[in-house]
Amino acid sequence: MRSRVWWPTTAVVLGLLAAGCGDGDGGKASDKDAAAGASVSGSGYPVGVTDCMGAKTTFAAAPKKIVTSNAAGLELLLRLGAGDKVVGTGFPPGKGTLPAPLDAQAQQVKVLGKTVIPKEKLLGSGADLYIDTFASMGGMGGGGMGDAPTDAEFKAAGIKHIYLKSTACASGRKSPVTDLSAVEDDITSLGAVTGTSAKAKELVSGMKKTVDGVRAAVGATAPASRPTYFFFDYDAGTKQPSVVCNRQVAHAVITLAGARNAFADCDGDFKQVGWEDVIAKNPDWIQLGVRDRGSEAANTAAFDEAQKWLEDNPATKGLKAVKEGHFVRIGSERTTIAGVANADTVREIAKTLHPGKVG
Repeated sequence: MRSRVWWPTTAVVLGLLAAGCGDGDGGKASDKDAAAGASVSGSGYPVGVTDCMGAKTTFAAAPKKIVTSNAAGLELLLRLGAGDKVVGTGFPPGKGTLPAPLDAQAQQVKVLGKTVIPKEKLLGSGADLYIDTFASMGGMGGGGMGDAPTDAEFKAAGIKHIYLKSTACASGRKSPVTDLSAVEDDITSLGAVTGTSAKAKELVSGMKKTVDGVRAAVGATAPASRPTYFFFDYDAGTKQPSVVCNRQVAHAVITLAGARNAFADCDGDFKQVGWEDVIAKNPDWIQLGVRDRGSEAANTAAFDEAQKWLEDNPATKGLKAVKEGHFVRIGSERTTIAGVANADTVREIAKTLHPGKVG
């Protein structure tokens, strides 16, 4: 199985910002507020941020030293203009994998772990905030992956532990995610915590404008007329495909782009299925889900490799999308990791599937 570049197969990734239970004041948000993503309370400081269960953590001032569990959280901070506060990261982005304006900054961030940050390094990092994109929200107290610090250990080290919630809480959602509101709330929350609310508002406004334009162009397309779409997570391995289910942010991206997720009937975020299940869906389009390799040439080679595998494999070469050459070449990160680029991905998919309708 090929290793993932940004997160392991068991990881849960970026989304609506949430605070770790152990650092909170024990306050509980209503179910309605939690479902709506109401994670920030008040204006300015103090800022209250809730987790998936509604427990609240309060920030009296902006954090000064932040550690991110992976490149997804790092990118959001860089986009918000808070990159100078980041003192370390796990799962660092490879050179050239982030947009050019952010890449140089990202390469200056200290790498505390090439994968999951070791517990001792995290607790000894001097950070006052840890943004965790790996948390399994069913076990809120312990943290994300591996030998993670306990709530008590985070508290003793003076580190507030918060999660990124639009996907960290994805598997527990009661209904499919069909828009980017949770991602937008995520950015708003992180902006409030880091004192960059003005920039967060600008980023969210840009996302809304992009998505609204696509909605105006393809939103009226009847469900039966929308092509079916399969996200082929090539880097997760080909022996048993890992598919995007209806609680994952990629499901919202696909839906907003005027397509039908081939596995929209799967409740959860990701699920491993058999190739016979993909064959039964026989999708109209296939996105070649490869991680950013750091250069245009390397990315092209990876897309070529993924496409060739589908064309040569006896189980998949007869699929409608494969026979018709209906492949979408858009990187995995911007599709399955919640962030600003989700809106751009919506537009790019829509332009490919609905030519002439989307500018």
